[in-house]
Amino acid sequence: MNVVNLLEFDLDGLTAFCEQLGEKRFRSTQLFRWIHQKGASDFAQMSDLAKSLREKLAGVATLRPLAVASEQASSDGTIKWLFDVGGGDAVETVFIPEDDRGTLCISAQAGCAVGCRFCSTGHQGFSRNLSSGEIVAQLWYAEHHLRRRLKLADGERAITNVVMMGMGEPLQNYAALLPALRVMLDDHAYGLSRRRVTVSTSGVVPMIDRLRDDCPVALAVSLHAPNDALRDDLVPLNRKYPIAELLAACKRYLDKAPRDFITFEYCMLDGVNDTPELAQQLVELVRDTVSCKFNLIPFNPFPESGLKRSPRDRVTAFAHVLQDAGVVTTVRKTRGDDIDAACGQLAGEVQDRTRVKQRLSTRAPIRIHRAEDARHSEDAAPSRQETNA
Repeated sequence: MNVVNLLEFDLDGLTAFCEQLGEKRFRSTQLFRWIHQKGASDFAQMSDLAKSLREKLAGVATLRPLAVASEQASSDGTIKWLFDVGGGDAVETVFIPEDDRGTLCISAQAGCAVGCRFCSTGHQGFSRNLSSGEIVAQLWYAEHHLRRRLKLADGERAITNVVMMGMGEPLQNYAALLPALRVMLDDHAYGLSRRRVTVSTSGVVPMIDRLRDDCPVALAVSLHAPNDALRDDLVPLNRKYPIAELLAACKRYLDKAPRDFITFEYCMLDGVNDTPELAQQLVELVRDTVSCKFNLIPFNPFPESGLKRSPRDRVTAFAHVLQDAGVVTTVRKTRGDDIDAACGQLAGEVQDRTRVKQRLSTRAPIRIHRAEDARHSEDAAPSRQETNA
């Protein structure tokens, strides 16, 4: 039997592994608690496991955390870790402390293949998916490292919320994401509520439906535009799953969601998607279709994007259009931007396998889309279907 990393297993997977060793289910539950609740990495520490099981495990299993390449602390208390995942790749994980919670932002991929215009991760390209164990290892390290650093009492959590908003598109790594989510939610591991685990997606419609059926947690959707013409430029995935299909999937998701709304993320880009006319388009888009709230995100500039952050007064005016129409709207407070840990800034180190720099060099400059563009894009619907085909 090959030596396996036990961080790769949810409880069902660990049970099946222990059964292969001739052990009963309760042993797998004990082992699961030692790994995730107590942060043990040495089988010799697991005092209530039978000595015979500990000896078996020593020969066939390990607990392999990610190597920490660096740690940076922001002036606002945010902490960013760079984890080496091998092969020249490294991913970033961010802890955001607040008075009433501790949120961990976790990466799902080394790089990202979606290529959103405003995201520095996408400009690095894509190397590979992370395994379930590599996703869970980010939480395992942060939780137990912070417990020691903060001198927390037994049973007191450092991490109360997890957001899958780090590097990568989580729903394009679904096979690894699902077991990792189950570990986060399991009462024998981290015991997080479904309302406190959020998966963010740029709009992979078929996998939104699968997540609804398999493990409905809180859902955040990177929208960033109210019409297809503009969103095609900002979020290339929109050419495959346009806004109407995305909203229909969001509405279906609410049938089983732990919250009664979907969060739409909207990165505010100066002169691109931040006009009152576009805000009104958003109102018309979601009115009577899907229960939602909007999170307006200040853009965090990086040189390759060619984009700028919307001025504060324009963000405020945009928010007022939504709020006056009865749409719940918040403006995200930027955290960790002095260590490049804020939204859209995570880059890590990626051995790009997608030749993104060559593709970006031929990308057309972004257009400024005004209200009439929505009508033009509707007139061009047949060409969209040809493109998707």
